[in-house]
Amino acid sequence: MGKRIGLLGGTFDPVHIGHLRSALEVADALGLDELRLAPNARPPHRDTPQVSAQQRLEMVRLAVAGIAPLVVDDRELKRDKPSYTVDTLELMRAELAADDQLFLLLGWDAFCGLPTWHRWEELLQHCHILVLQRPDADAESPDALRNLLAARSVSDPLALTGPSGNIAFVWQTPLAVSATQIRQLLASGKSVRFLVPDAVLAYIDAHGLYRASN
Repeated sequence: MGKRIGLLGGTFDPVHIGHLRSALEVADALGLDELRLAPNARPPHRDTPQVSAQQRLEMVRLAVAGIAPLVVDDRELKRDKPSYTVDTLELMRAELAADDQLFLLLGWDAFCGLPTWHRWEELLQHCHILVLQRPDADAESPDALRNLLAARSVSDPLALTGPSGNIAFVWQTPLAVSATQIRQLLASGKSVRFLVPDAVLAYIDAHGLYRASN
């Protein structure tokens, strides 16, 4: 029986309890051996993060320290080009055994945007896709994804077999927390206690991150 490895990418600007709770729920539900949080260096679809890549990486490291099976994967920060998910998956797949399962975790909005991603049609060659579905998500997928879903979706994520190739939806407890909200609170001098792990809050305070003077 191969390993079961998950990948959750993002800017993590900053990492917060929404990211971490989603990751833990999926890891527990699917019995993942490891769930890697991979901070983006230069995300192709988003504005450049406010703080440095090294600072975002350090916050993720602090957030997951001692919390198995969550770990940090910093490979995207070592590449001197945009963070294309397909490149990361190719590299990860090359490091894994043939029967290891690789799961890419995507929020509903990111999943709906897949047709704009670099070489998006190749993603399922390397992994299964787990779409994190919340009750407030719009259930209508874009036309470009209808055929893909018809051909590749599996109703039960625990029924995903083989190393890659299918899509499943995972029900998520909604947590109304966003990095944008956290940055706005910090910029206006308000507390973000309990929205980020204590170790992350201590790091933000120690380095004066996201304050209005930044």
